[in-house]
Amino acid sequence: MTQSQAQTHTPVMGYILWLFGFIGAHRFYYGRPVTGTIYFFTLGFFLIGWLVDLFLIPSMNREAEIRFHAGAIDYNLAWILLTFLGLLGIHRFYMGKWISGLIYLLTGGIFGLGYIYDFWTLNDQISLLNGSDRN
Repeated sequence: MTQSQAQTHTPVMGYILWLFGFIGAHRFYYGRPVTGTIYFFTLGFFLIGWLVDLFLIPSMNREAEIRFHAGAIDYNLAWILLTFLGLLGIHRFYMGKWISGLIYLLTGGIFGLGYIYDFWTLNDQISLLNGSDRN
């Protein structure tokens, strides 16, 4: 698989994060921060939306594959690190953002606000970094 054909998002990761869908993790992963936030505050839209998403993940995956750029930084690994170790900034270290990684490590993801910010913007951050790899 060449870099232009490499996957950015996978259904397997989507379903793993779907298990935590009541906090909207899979929605953020697929670049849908508004509905991810709604899911976060409503427990997956009172678990009904969470169940519906079981069937929507393949289409969300196709849309994410078109929208985001593959490259040196793996989306799946970054999302695992953000979801489970985000307050420690481990995902930022992985992306080469050492200063903000240290700040996250010392402040609990800037008291949780940076963690939420990264849920909203991680896909775009990775696309920008991967896009700069092409030059």
